[in-house]
Order: sequence, then structure tokens, then C-alpha cells
Amino acid sequence: MADDHLPWLQPGDEFPSVALSWGSESAAPGLLAAGGNLSVAQLKSAYQRGIFPWFSPGQPVLWWSPDPRMVLPVAEFRLHRSLRRTLQKFRLSPQCEIRVDHDFGAVIKACAGTPRSGQNGTWIVPQMVDAYRAFHAAGFAHSVETWVDGRLVGGLYFIALGKAVFGESMFAHATDASKVALAAFVCLCRHHGVALIDCQQNTAHLASFGAHEIDRARFLDHVAKASQEAPVSWKFEPVYWTALMHPTGNPG
Repeated sequence: MADDHLPWLQPGDEFPSVALSWGSESAAPGLLAAGGNLSVAQLKSAYQRGIFPWFSPGQPVLWWSPDPRMVLPVAEFRLHRSLRRTLQKFRLSPQCEIRVDHDFGAVIKACAGTPRSGQNGTWIVPQMVDAYRAFHAAGFAHSVETWVDGRLVGGLYFIALGKAVFGESMFAHATDASKVALAAFVCLCRHHGVALIDCQQNTAHLASFGAHEIDRARFLDHVAKASQEAPVSWKFEPVYWTALMHPTGNPG
């Protein structure tokens, strides 16, 4: 696709083939289309096709499907020694807990308001916050939350269509609070047989936990199959830590 041609969607329009997204030599690799809206139906249609919205204030809605795609294979999650120590303390403290979908609105607002290294502003604009709160109300967006002394100190939110899972954003208001939420998220995915967590973009931070790029075709094949699985109940149970902390099943 030439950089000077970008399909413009009207609300309810079908997405163009992801094969038409801009290539690696373009000004915006992975850009597929603009316009449309962020309704629940449009978002669900996008994620089912491996497409996600990402745009800055003052821009129209922009839709992306990069190739390759950054994913975190759940079985390959790297539990670094420092995070293991943090989790051991977290699990033993009665003041610390993981909650799921307790306050999705607070999580996405915190993600939107958290400064990012190398970024000026946020892509989680108010329009996105409203859209994903509606997506949450429809049962497709979820939050994993780190709570300490009754206070939300970190977390992340994600999209789930069956067992097709798409990570979105994290925040931390205390040291390692987002990493604790990520580890809990991995525990949930392992418990429910989720194979991949979509990470969308390649970052060194995600790579340090075991994420890597795969061909878009392989990713889309996974999404097509996993999204047909039955919906998952995302309630977190403390026993889920065992498989992550002690992969052999021996808690000793």
C-alpha cells in the first residue's frame, strides 16, 4: 500500500484485508485504515481480525495490524529472580492482594495518566477510555489489579475473546506493582490454557519477560482458533501462583 492512500472507514464498515496494511518501509508500518468508530461492535470486529486502534489527540481513529507481531508465549514467561522475591513477599502479606475487574475504570485512567519514557502524552485519549469502559461492560475488556493496604497501586488491562488474549497497557504507582499484575495475569492465562498474550508492539521491556515477534499470519491463525473457545472466567485465586513460582508443582 502506498503511504498516500489509506482507506477511510465509515461507522460499521468492514475492515480491509490486513494484507493491505503499510509495510516495514513505510512511514507508519502496520497502519491499515482510519475512521470508523470505537463502538463495541467495531472493536470486537477489529480484535477478531488482529487489528487494534492506536492514535494520538487530534488524530482520527487509526487502525493497525503490524507484521511481525509481538507476543508473549505464556509458557515462556521469564520470572526474573528479583520479581520472584517480590512475589514471595507479596503472597505472604495479608495487606497485598490481586483483584480482577474490581475497578476497571480506575485502571484504564491510571494507564492513561502514567508518563511513559520517550513518549509525549498518551494514546489512551478520553475517547479510548470511554470506548474500553463500554467494552468492559460488554464483557470483553478486563483488568488485573495490584492492591496494597486497600489501595490500587498497579495493574493492567486486556481484551479477551474466548482464549484470544490481547494485552493493552500497564501502570505502577509503587515499585514493581505492574510487574506483580503481569505475573498474576500470566498465572490466570496458564490456569485457563491461554497460549499467547498479544503485546502489539516490540519493546525491550516486554522482551525481557520472554515476548518476541512472530509472523502476522501465524498470529492471525492463533486468533481465529482461540477466539472460538468458550469465554474464560477471569477470577483470580491465590493458588494460581503455585505453577508460576514452583513449575514442578512442588511448593517446597
